[in-house]
Amino acid sequence: MRIKPSASIRQNYNEIAALCKSTGEPVYLTRNGEGDLVVMDIEAFSRREKMLKLREELLAVEEDRMTGREGVTPDELDNYLSEIIDEVENGR
Repeated sequence: MRIKPSASIRQNYNEIAALCKSTGEPVYLTRNGEGDLVVMDIEAFSRREKMLKLREELLAVEEDRMTGREGVTPDELDNYLSEIIDEVENGR
């Protein structure tokens, strides 16, 4: 974890940007000794967001499994979607 005073973002933007890119970790900025902002590379942010989304999806699946909810097989899903497509195409 890197911690810098908030003034350093104004004075050393390129240095902070390079630090974020080279480490792939966020830089924590403080104001008057208190946490204020977090700055991170856009690629690291995108990876983090994807990871969080995947984690949410996995937790939802695990919750379904723990509560005994059953899913559908790929064949059941394929048949269901085929029926819907058939209904739409044939106006049923």
